[in-house]
Amino acid sequence: MSRRRWGHLALALAVLATSLALQAPAPGERGQGLSLASVAAASSTQPAIYLVRVYFNSLAERDQLARQLDAQEASTSGGYVTAIVDDAQYQALEAAGWRVEIDGGQSALINRPLRPVQAQTGGIPGFPCFRTVEETYLNLGALALTYSNLASWLDVGDSWRKVASGGAAGYDLNVLVLTNKARPGPKPIFFLMAAIHAREYATAEAATRFAEYLALNYGRDADVTWLLDNFQIVIMPQANPDGRHIAEGAVYQRKNINNTNGGVCNDPGDIFNQYGTDLNRNSSFEWGGINADTNPCSQTFRGASALSEPETSAVQAEMAALFPDQRAPELTATVPLTASGIFVTLHSYGDEVLFPWGFTADPAPNQAGLQTLGRKFGFYNYYRVCQAPVNNCLYGTSGTTDDWAYGELGVAAYTFELGDWFFQDCAAFESTIWPDNRQALLYAFKAARRPYANPAGPETVQVTTTLTAVQPGALLALTAVADDSRYASGGQGDEPVQHIAAARYSLDAPAWITGTASFSMTAVDGAFDAVSETVRATLNTSGWTPGDHLALVESQDTDGNWGVPTATLIHIIGPLTKRAFISLVSR
Repeated sequence: MSRRRWGHLALALAVLATSLALQAPAPGERGQGLSLASVAAASSTQPAIYLVRVYFNSLAERDQLARQLDAQEASTSGGYVTAIVDDAQYQALEAAGWRVEIDGGQSALINRPLRPVQAQTGGIPGFPCFRTVEETYLNLGALALTYSNLASWLDVGDSWRKVASGGAAGYDLNVLVLTNKARPGPKPIFFLMAAIHAREYATAEAATRFAEYLALNYGRDADVTWLLDNFQIVIMPQANPDGRHIAEGAVYQRKNINNTNGGVCNDPGDIFNQYGTDLNRNSSFEWGGINADTNPCSQTFRGASALSEPETSAVQAEMAALFPDQRAPELTATVPLTASGIFVTLHSYGDEVLFPWGFTADPAPNQAGLQTLGRKFGFYNYYRVCQAPVNNCLYGTSGTTDDWAYGELGVAAYTFELGDWFFQDCAAFESTIWPDNRQALLYAFKAARRPYANPAGPETVQVTTTLTAVQPGALLALTAVADDSRYASGGQGDEPVQHIAAARYSLDAPAWITGTASFSMTAVDGAFDAVSETVRATLNTSGWTPGDHLALVESQDTDGNWGVPTATLIHIIGPLTKRAFISLVSR
């Protein structure tokens, strides 16, 4: 490749003009994008900001653009970085020789004033499906009181503003812990975090709804029941509450609101000149590397030092207390297949499932296992699954929470990029984003015991019995489908599949729990010789005590991999008192 010239762009920010050194493409390579005039002509008023595609010619150019513009967490596979710019930035980019195209429709959308919908009584103005910080905390605190046998609402740290004000303002950093408290541990843990970037509306709501889904369905849904009996989930719905409070006013606030790091930025929330630290560049693992800016007003400002922010410190301290350290310090150290624990951080937008490493295109030592589990998630939410810096999936990042979780603790760690915009429309969230990602998160919970091993095994689905309520002594046919092909395709390759080799069931607890017996199942067609098999067994309920029981089914492939269990509920009818009859017919 010919030597490229470096150009200096005077990128006008909202109040302050900041000089950013960007490598411009070689002469003659600039394309023709939509002009500002054409966007303005399509609207009654000229937009204040624009969503643009800035084309690059190398990965170095990509990462330079991502660091110095307000780059979106959207795929770069088209050969461009998606960014929000103002008039001056657009003109400066074009003058320096970059090929810049405006997304006219999205630009008009993001400049549309946000107003409460008619008769809206709660939620973010204009977005009644998304709760505010206060509403999130109020609802989850109430959930913990209502389901005290399952839930605890815990304060694990403080926001920057609360620390800076001595407690007079700001927020606690709270987590909701869900597990059946009557069942002793230790238990495998799934840590779910949301809204570390404040403007990403859908993330906190998805985490909050998942907490509510689990609590409400315990004792009703078989999978939720066995998971909460035997596993634990920790949910931090608002990892950046100070910033989120600002973002709820239709402000593109990304960072926390720390304004003590120098610079002359606008406060609060100027999209191009914003006080605060990017909390997803402030973790202590590989801090200060790729796409982590030293400019305090930049959207990707890394902080004064690694772990300089109270929010980041609280997240790392909580996770270090929950998860054992299962990985040696060398970058090449592999986490054993017996390791437990999953971490998912919810971001938006881009429809992607990302796994470590983010700071380098080199594969993580556990790349095969991380990729396999990622493809399971992608099967449910239909997202592209990839390691960000590879094959132009996304730009590189450093100091991120998921790289820290895997790099320091060996926890299988992922970023879900939800939806197609920061201020996601409620219709898409309700119809697609929430239901699809609920299923992906439920699988993550199931895989928390052996995240590097179980996802390679078959998934067991359609677990049913001929009857769901019987008297003791009844014989029940238990059937299920064992399927080794349920993975997302595309992205960075396809997952290999194998034939089914075996299936088994256990009662009331997973087969790996000490003292739990397991029983073999047979193939309905007489032979285990296909990627998907219907399996069956006969349950004899003689001696079963009245009440609810679980049948958990799991299957194995020809490589010896056991998948995660799926369960069904069976109710054994006791003496038919009036109360028991009412309970039975209400099911």
